[in-house]
Amino acid sequence: MERAASRAAALQKPRVILALLLLLALTSVMLLDGYLRSEIGNDSRVRDGAAYDKVPEKILDGGPILTFDNGTSTTQSVPDKTIVLTFDDGPNPTWTPQILDVLEENDVQATFFVVGSMVTRDPSAVKDMVEQGNEVGIHTFTHVDLSYQGTARLKRELVQTQLALAGAAGIQTTLFRAPYSSEIDAVDNYSWPVYKEIGALGYTSVFVDTDSDDWKTPGVSKIISWATPKNDKGAVVLMHDAGGNRAQTVKALGTYIKKMKKKGYSFTTVSGAQAKLRSEAAAEAEAAGTGTAGTGTAGTGTGTAGTSTAGTSTAGTGTETAGSGAAQQPGQNAEAGTGGTGATGGQPPGGRSGTQGGNTEQAAHTEATGTTLYEGKALIAAVTVAEWVVPALAWFLAVVGVAVMGRFGMMLILARRHYRQRNRKRGRGGKFSWGPTVTRPVTVIVPAYNEKECIANTLKSLAKSTHPIEIIVVDDGSTDGTKEIAESLGMPNVRVIRQENAGKPAALNNGVRNASYDIVVMMDGDTVFEPDAVHQLVQPFADPEIGAVAGNAKVGNRNTIIGAWQHIEYVMGFNLDRRMYDLLRCMPTIPGAIGAFRRDAVLEVGGMSEDTLAEDTDITIAMHRGGWRVVYQEHAIAWTEAPGSLKQLWSQRYRWSYGTMQALWKHRKSLTDKGPSGRFGRVGMPLVVIFQIVTPIFAPLIDVFTIYSMIFVDFQAALLAWLAVLGVQLFCAAYAFRLDKEQYRYLAMMPLQQLAYRQMMYLVLIHSSVTALTGGRLRWQKLKRTGEVGTPAGVS
Repeated sequence: MERAASRAAALQKPRVILALLLLLALTSVMLLDGYLRSEIGNDSRVRDGAAYDKVPEKILDGGPILTFDNGTSTTQSVPDKTIVLTFDDGPNPTWTPQILDVLEENDVQATFFVVGSMVTRDPSAVKDMVEQGNEVGIHTFTHVDLSYQGTARLKRELVQTQLALAGAAGIQTTLFRAPYSSEIDAVDNYSWPVYKEIGALGYTSVFVDTDSDDWKTPGVSKIISWATPKNDKGAVVLMHDAGGNRAQTVKALGTYIKKMKKKGYSFTTVSGAQAKLRSEAAAEAEAAGTGTAGTGTAGTGTGTAGTSTAGTSTAGTGTETAGSGAAQQPGQNAEAGTGGTGATGGQPPGGRSGTQGGNTEQAAHTEATGTTLYEGKALIAAVTVAEWVVPALAWFLAVVGVAVMGRFGMMLILARRHYRQRNRKRGRGGKFSWGPTVTRPVTVIVPAYNEKECIANTLKSLAKSTHPIEIIVVDDGSTDGTKEIAESLGMPNVRVIRQENAGKPAALNNGVRNASYDIVVMMDGDTVFEPDAVHQLVQPFADPEIGAVAGNAKVGNRNTIIGAWQHIEYVMGFNLDRRMYDLLRCMPTIPGAIGAFRRDAVLEVGGMSEDTLAEDTDITIAMHRGGWRVVYQEHAIAWTEAPGSLKQLWSQRYRWSYGTMQALWKHRKSLTDKGPSGRFGRVGMPLVVIFQIVTPIFAPLIDVFTIYSMIFVDFQAALLAWLAVLGVQLFCAAYAFRLDKEQYRYLAMMPLQQLAYRQMMYLVLIHSSVTALTGGRLRWQKLKRTGEVGTPAGVS
């Protein structure tokens, strides 16, 4: 038996791990979605008005294209009558496609500085950009002001955006524009080190000459006016394809392009402007006769001999350090050339020869290959999953939350109605009665397996019964002397039947077969009855339609933390749930601790089945399907010993949950049963499935959402929401305690119960669900008893 238990435990471990992995996966999806929406790691600080005395003057007075060569900074200006049209903050699924359509209609290419998180959520837009001949640059992953961030965050922003580009369009880029940047003369002492670090990684930083200020939505005419360069100068023009309503931008763009072309302007990308500068510089050098063979070719990325002195460099450029020797290829340096992929240390790919077929307007692009490409595709796939799963879960959990609150309301209403009906003493209809008082003897069946600690207390409590009873103790192969203890009490109305160990259902069936009377009461070997419990329990049988009665089981060992938690659960479960199910005529379970049946009805439905581990739920549903009515008798009270350790509690609830699922599956055809026998299928089964299986399975996600909201969204609002739900549950519990005349002091344990005990019950249910879905089987598990639940008078 020990070997079998070990094998069973070994089989359960993978299922526990699987359940935890599922929960971890969903939590990870939520965290990813939160990061993409800037709810996690969000830093909304924007620096303004800082000093700039540490920034080289030549940089502040330079052009909008900033590159670095071994620490030497160089700026470039756009050639005259040339416009580099740039768009920030996209892509956006609404506005970016419209802007691309306008660009295509006018045969213009632009440079889009994209936000990595936006790319992952709309990868097709980036792919369309690239296929249309536009150039793409990085605008960080989360649109954060990098002057407040460290090196690790900076590199992470670059790497993640490169991966997003790789996954979306199969490219990487060497262009960069910092969020909240504008003209180059706005570089300050805090941002300058950031640009130097980015340049050292091989990136070309792109600033602005002319800002359309379209984000202010000033109107189409003003956007066109503000985007127009002065005095026929070239310019990097800033517009936006995301970050708000861009209808004015879309409307202005076509008119703006036509107007500027009419003035003789040409449009190109950042790389196109750099190529044009190199071509002009090469032409000037050749005309001056200073070119050196092999070093003056346009597009090679090298300067001309004799340009080592500041002020004599190539047209349109200015350098921070005199005597730099050669004008470095934009975006390249020694480090970048060996940087491999953009996924390594934040460096872009070295070189310019990608898959663009020598297209100078997309020279900043290189093909993403190898690990970077696959990591990028995996990132896009993960985001796609998150984009669907998280909103769907949010809506689903909102529905679940509303349903749970509705159920609480329904329980309170029906519980009050049930209590007033069953405890009516006067008024219309007079005092409540089941019918003529049932006084005939009944049989009490006590199945017992190794119950030496409890069996004496159980039988002594039955000896005080105010109703005539026959007691049958079915010893299920006990090895601890349970049979001998029962016999040694010398009680005249007790019969002890010994059988080989065959399980609780077999023991109960044995007792039913040997019962002398037509009503049988079933109880557990560790349960203690109140003196009038049997009498109260059998009174409903005055109604010939009633085939079974559920009693009111209470936790006897409630003075420990675990016992108090279970006490709260039992009181709420029996007083609210069972009252509701009783009025709806779809009671799902008669507790094994205290229940009564018509003997003929039990035999009619086939007795206690061994098909499931929840024989009490199984027989209850079978009674419903047999056309019998099942009711709850609140005044029939029994005291049971609840598990005293977390391990035993897990074992018991795991068996209960799994057995309930087995019973529901076994009786799934009740959904299509006709007449009274189908009432459970039409009403009871949906309620049990929704509120005892589905809702608890997803309940941990509600807690995860709550914790997530407390940490990353709005702590106060999330805390208030949690306290509100706790308040509703506390009110329901208090009402249940009032109906059952219990002491309110145990409710002080309820907040802790919600934080610890409830989570354990959810995990048990998830574990049971995984076991059921994977076709696992469970054996009956005997709990260790202490016998601390004595006679009713001794229970506090």
